[in-house]
Amino acid sequence: MSWLSSSGALPRAVSAFSVLSILRIFTGLELLQHGTGKILGFPVVPNWAHVQITSLTGLGGLIELVGGTLFTIGLFTRPVAFILSGFTAVAYFMAHAGKGFYPVLNGGELAALYCFVFLYFVFAGAGPWSADALLGRK
Repeated sequence: MSWLSSSGALPRAVSAFSVLSILRIFTGLELLQHGTGKILGFPVVPNWAHVQITSLTGLGGLIELVGGTLFTIGLFTRPVAFILSGFTAVAYFMAHAGKGFYPVLNGGELAALYCFVFLYFVFAGAGPWSADALLGRK
């Protein structure tokens, strides 16, 4: 672990806030691919081949597309994260919770994890590598 100083601290270039930005960008891109798959047809997912915009899946895809884009670039991060946290909580309870109590058994691990990651960003903010930081927002 030569990248740690003798005190165990990370170098200045890598701070907790930088890691926060990396988590935000990665999470946003992961969500964005769900939106692009449903709305734009890329990547091709057979279950989403004929999604109608006016359907519940189509509405979810629009939220994922717009929310994922804004979240990835870090613009309006706190309100977007709040909306996405609620969106993923609803997705969990509508699509997974009825199949069993445990997320690992009902297929809802990703939705549950997204819900709490987005909730974290409501309070933590976007981090330094974001449009919010460039615009002077917290």
